[in-house]
Amino acid sequence: MEFADEALPIGELVDERRHLFDVAFWMLGSAGEAGTVADEAYQQWYALDRSEREGIDEPRAWLSRAVGGICLERLARPGRRRRGGPDAAPADDGGERRRMLEREVSEVLLGALDTLSPAERAAFVLNDVFGMAPRTVADIVGQSEPECSELAERARRSLRARRGRPTSPQEQDAAAHAVREACATQDADRLLGLLASDVTAFFDGGGKVRAQVRPVHGADPVARSLLTLLVPRARTTVDSHSVNGRTGLVVRYDRRVAAVISLDIADRRVVQVWVVVNPDKLLPWNRGAPGRPRGVTP
Repeated sequence: MEFADEALPIGELVDERRHLFDVAFWMLGSAGEAGTVADEAYQQWYALDRSEREGIDEPRAWLSRAVGGICLERLARPGRRRRGGPDAAPADDGGERRRMLEREVSEVLLGALDTLSPAERAAFVLNDVFGMAPRTVADIVGQSEPECSELAERARRSLRARRGRPTSPQEQDAAAHAVREACATQDADRLLGLLASDVTAFFDGGGKVRAQVRPVHGADPVARSLLTLLVPRARTTVDSHSVNGRTGLVVRYDRRVAAVISLDIADRRVVQVWVVVNPDKLLPWNRGAPGRPRGVTP
């Protein structure tokens, strides 16, 4: 039996559309728009000649770039509506995809993303949320890789400033020490008490380690992620240390820094966690003498 040239397993078809929907949702914050954008991307795909489609080695990457471009154009429209108005999910998603994503992405975080410029939001979402290759992010945003890296960094700083509030060094120290102790003793209840209900954790693996590739949202999932990441093991240590001028956590394996964790605090609760496990970003921490790490920018 011969299969049609473009035939794919049903699971792959569903997974591809879900991926495109997720990208559009994170970029636009609207389930209704996300479904429409996914439709438009497929329309662009089928507007290509068959020979053009056959010449594309990675259709999913092509469709992702199409979604990114459509979302950027929508974000740049004058007077674009912000979050808060009615937003009905498209019928083909049955509302379930929207409900799942809205459990994952809080209104607070989506509201913070709305304060970013279209280019900053795109660079941050594509890089930090979906872990796309720098070249792909640059293609979508229409700027160079270094420029996109700077856009993503500005977005991170803006999100941190918006969610976190100034805390005293003593409060920051206390929170960091408490998180470290809760993880060291695997005390889930104590850790949950230190986290805000809408806490979000970002994991930067740079595509070079098997870190979480999507932000983790909510106290229970973030607590589970931290307890798993920091489970006591031989040759592994977790210490409190200054990270970007505030007390955070430094994780070492065989005396080499394996992770750097920043904690953003508001009302004595952790509201954002930034976990850097990207080996490239940890190089400055491992160049100096043991026990004397340098700064890192999550």
